Amino acid sequence: MTLSISITDLEKGATEKVVPINAKIFDCEFKEPLVHQIITAYLAGGRAGTRGQKTRTEVRGGGKKPWKQKGTGQARAGTTRSPIWRGGGVTFAAKTQDYTQKVNKKMYTAAMRAIFSELLRQNRLILLENLQVISHKTREFIQQMKKIDLSEVLIITDKVDENLYLATRNLFKVNVRNVEDIDPVSLIRFEKVLLTVPALKQIEEMLG
Repeated sequence: MTLSISITDLEKGATEKVVPINAKIFDCEFKEPLVHQIITAYLAGGRAGTRGQKTRTEVRGGGKKPWKQKGTGQARAGTTRSPIWRGGGVTFAAKTQDYTQKVNKKMYTAAMRAIFSELLRQNRLILLENLQVISHKTREFIQQMKKIDLSEVLIITDKVDENLYLATRNLFKVNVRNVEDIDPVSLIRFEKVLLTVPALKQIEEMLG
């Protein structure tokens, strides 16, 4: 059975023609545990983990005993950098952490195929022959998207031109990516995913 997808005409707001697509990518079983693992790993990789505190051995100074051991009436103290002193170290100091999780290439590819397949099954994938944005004005771009009833959308193109970037950068529910920059979180976050035909060919080469 040949798998295909309809190309939408942006001017007419209707289906123009049908093109075949790779069933290996767009007709896969949706494996929720795998997709969940990939998304969790992607989000974990975005954490900075740059917090840092010093223990008593790392705080500068405090080498001299502040007063003699006996006879002062005060508690015994060996250093002014003790955690119970102001300016001292931290008992359980937080350290820089690396939150990245190892994901092999086969798992990532399988998860991306599953996401694209599910988008197609749910009719959330829209294909355009090409997306030409004549003006950089956001208002005109919104009017263009209304022709195909789109308000919340991830746009994937083979190349993001300047007009498209400028027209969409202030829209909270619209994001533009080229094929190299797509990620699993963006794909599932938006209500619709709009692909151009050149971008589709690149995705088939990347995940095929």
